[in-house]
Amino acid sequence: MSQPQIDALVFDVLGTLVDEPRGLRAGLRRLAPTRDEAEIERLLTLWQHHIESEQRRMLDGARPYAPSDALDQEAAHLVADAAGVTDPAAIATLAHSARDLPPWPDTVTGLARLAERFPLIGLSNASRTALLGINAHAGLRWHQALSAEDARTYKPDPAVYELATTVSGRPPERLLMVAAHAWDLRAAQAVGLRTAYVARPVGDPPTPTDTFDLHAENLTDLAEQLTAG
Repeated sequence: MSQPQIDALVFDVLGTLVDEPRGLRAGLRRLAPTRDEAEIERLLTLWQHHIESEQRRMLDGARPYAPSDALDQEAAHLVADAAGVTDPAAIATLAHSARDLPPWPDTVTGLARLAERFPLIGLSNASRTALLGINAHAGLRWHQALSAEDARTYKPDPAVYELATTVSGRPPERLLMVAAHAWDLRAAQAVGLRTAYVARPVGDPPTPTDTFDLHAENLTDLAEQLTAG
C-alpha cells in the first residue's frame, strides 16, 4: 500500500491501543485482594461476557441503547455480587477501572510517529466520557476521538464506522482502519475502509479467509510499512 492512498488513520482503542484485560484485572484485585488468580480470571470473564452480551442484545434490537458507562456499572455490580462485595464505593471504583487501562508499550510512541504523517482518529465503543478518561490515563494522542455513543449503537454496526468518514470528509477507501480484532476490521471493510491488523495478545486474529490490506506486529511495524518509500 503506498502512503498517498491513505488520508487518515482510524484506530480501535480497546485492546488495540490499551490492554483492557490488564486494567480490569487491576481493578478486580483491588476489589477482592484475597482472591487467587483463578478467581480473578473468573470475575474478569464474567465482566467481559456481560459487556459483550449486552452490546449484542442492543445490536439485535432486544435492548434499547445504553452507553458503555451504564454497562460498566452493571458489570461492576454483577462482579461485586459474585465476589461478595457490597460496599458502594468499592463498586464505583471497580466500574471506573474500565477507564484506567494501560497502553501497550509501543502505543504512545507509535501514535506520535504516525501523527507526523497522518491525521489520527480514535473510534471506540467506549462512551464519550469513558473515552476521555481512557485517553487521558493512557496518554493517547488524537486529532479526533469518536465514540460509538455518537451513533447510539456499537461496532460492528456500520453507523459507527460512518462516523469516521463523516468527520474526516474523505471517502472510506481513503481511510485505514487499524485494529487488533478481525471482526472489527471485517465490519470496516464492509463499508469500504482499508484495513490494517495489528497483533495483540488479547486480539481476535485473522482467519485464512481474511484479506486485510496490512498486517503489522505492532504500531512501530505499522509506521515502518506506511512510511516506507
